[in-house]
Amino acid sequence: MSIIKNDFLEYSVDVDGVATININQVNEPANLFSFDFVMSYIDTAKKAIEDAAVKGVIVTSSRSIFMAGGDLRMLAKPIEDAKAFFEGIMQLHQGLRMVETAGKPFVAAINGTALGGGMELCLTCHHRIAINSNKIKLGFPEAKVGLLPGGGGTAKAPYLLGIQNALMYLLQGKEARPPQALKDGLIGEVAENADDLMAKAKAWILANPQAVQPWDNKRHKIPGGGVWTPMGAQTLMGAAGNVSKLTHGNYPAQKYILSVVHDGLQIPIDRALEVEARYFTKICQAPEAKNMIRTGFMGMQAAKKGKARPKDQPKYEVKKLGILGAGMMGAGIAYVSAKVGMEVILKDISKEGAERGKDYSRKLLDKAISRKRSTPEKAAALLDKIHTTDNPDAMAGCDLVIEAVFENLQLKEIVTNETEAVLGEDKIYASNTSTIPITLLAQASERPENFIGIHFFSPVDKMPLVEIIVGEKTSPKAIAAAVDYTVAINKIPIVVNDSRGFFTSRCFSTYVSEGMFLLEEGVPAVMIENIAKKKGMPVGPLAVHDEVTLTLSMLVHQSNPDKKLPYQERLFNMLQDLVVNHERKGKKYGAGFYDYPEGGKKKIWKGLAEKYNSNIDTLDQTTIAKRILHRQALEAYRCLEEGVLNSVIDGDIGSVLGWGFPIYTGGAISYIDYIGMDNFIADCDAFTVDYGERWTVPASLRALAAAGKSVHEFASVKNAIA
Repeated sequence: MSIIKNDFLEYSVDVDGVATININQVNEPANLFSFDFVMSYIDTAKKAIEDAAVKGVIVTSSRSIFMAGGDLRMLAKPIEDAKAFFEGIMQLHQGLRMVETAGKPFVAAINGTALGGGMELCLTCHHRIAINSNKIKLGFPEAKVGLLPGGGGTAKAPYLLGIQNALMYLLQGKEARPPQALKDGLIGEVAENADDLMAKAKAWILANPQAVQPWDNKRHKIPGGGVWTPMGAQTLMGAAGNVSKLTHGNYPAQKYILSVVHDGLQIPIDRALEVEARYFTKICQAPEAKNMIRTGFMGMQAAKKGKARPKDQPKYEVKKLGILGAGMMGAGIAYVSAKVGMEVILKDISKEGAERGKDYSRKLLDKAISRKRSTPEKAAALLDKIHTTDNPDAMAGCDLVIEAVFENLQLKEIVTNETEAVLGEDKIYASNTSTIPITLLAQASERPENFIGIHFFSPVDKMPLVEIIVGEKTSPKAIAAAVDYTVAINKIPIVVNDSRGFFTSRCFSTYVSEGMFLLEEGVPAVMIENIAKKKGMPVGPLAVHDEVTLTLSMLVHQSNPDKKLPYQERLFNMLQDLVVNHERKGKKYGAGFYDYPEGGKKKIWKGLAEKYNSNIDTLDQTTIAKRILHRQALEAYRCLEEGVLNSVIDGDIGSVLGWGFPIYTGGAISYIDYIGMDNFIADCDAFTVDYGERWTVPASLRALAAAGKSVHEFASVKNAIA
């Protein structure tokens, strides 16, 4: 058996005349669908097609992952020549169509995850078989990074899945395990293991010498019916309405996907691929896609791998974790830590309180078992990792202790002292505080170099971000330990410098406060909420304020010893009036900006309209939207200028994951570039005149604008600006 190798793949032919193309991109961390790879693949496939002795080709991977997807590094770059880009895409389509129509069967033997371009490569094969493994995911996640499948997936998927199922995969970026993919029609068979996979692939080739793709078979019927059948027309109309409702026009990829499916199914496949290529070229030039790739993929992938940790520090492994406080935060931290195999000591003021914290894990596991995502045996093993106590001495032997007690400085000082008395001198102590400066908390520590902030978000089991806060005396070792721990529990860390409220709490507060100021000025509550959601915020500022409770906001303001600015006093007075005079404390108490009837849906409190003289004509929608988003972006930029943030990407990731700033903008700081820096500054200047000093534009931002720079160039010019 002769073997041909290059940087992308290996090619061989066995004694029965069945060729195998093994994808193995030796110069890449994973197999990627790129122009260079596809051209190499087409050249190799052509050898097999032209060889009379070859009966068919198996396409598989030498790696554990079949193909991770498209090379987003290429797509993140500016497209200098759209015509040349389009022609390059069409060149790939034409080459892959040559493979499909050459008359020899190709089978995709999917031995690992195949996503995006990887799945599209599988679609160019006449048959698809995957190993039946829960570790394998199949699908088209492009929409999650603002793209549409541009390697044929958008045009071809409906032929296999039907319009309705195809739209589920394409619009939502759905990823399926092999059994579901088989049921949906994305693959044709499953295999039990690698040997079975290759045997089935070879058998199919020998049994189907004249394989034809569904889109080339005039007798093929689209599952569920085509565009002009009752089901097809109804599905597309419903999908168009849902896309408009859910995206509000902020995410163009979904609109383009619908257009490709609608138009493409009515014309021959080669014309449909041309339609797809035109929309793909268009979306690759869209700022939304560039923003989502940069922040939502590249930035988050780097953060997940621990990019923020000091490079000169050895890896810090947490085998035993101590948690002080078994409330919702402490209980959530215990669950995610035990889930990855750490021994957890969960302490509260009483053993009963600690057990109630452990009950949080029990409830999550019961739910997972009921949904067949876990087993009683796995649940029991996880619960055995969580040990409850009321004894401070139990923290001895812990590699890391996380304090998650009530947000009270004196209480935090007490638990710091009693814990450090038994904690190893070389171990790390962290506080989960959301607002109190770490440097202030570290004053109670005898080892401030080992003291750091690890700020989780609620609910811990669902929220991916962790904000790591560095105090004045925090050592690189402590930073590395915090990052290593965060990565180990499968969360995404950003490292910020100390400040009251740090980055996320500080900027989040501007979202809820601006919502309150708009309300006080007479803008109807429902208008505020709907405009915020229309611009991409997941929850309106009033509803999310109810979630965190108005009493907590009051406590934060009261505990801040700094001199209050006029707008801060205004906010505090509003909170005090609502909480004290009207007993509107938040969702937890059944009454805030909304009423929360038992067993019913929340409704905006009718008293708001009367109290704040609601008038729909108070402000126009554009001004309201700008005030909601600009205010957050302005505060995020201030954090960058003041050195709370170390980079723009940290601010963008933190804003998107921390409180849901719309990702199509790239994040709270990239938003300034997204709408145009000059426009942003002009708006803020106008708001300064109308609404006061909270809208004052930092001098460094004006300097960037004057120099024609992007906010992403802040680091390169910050010394000159200073």
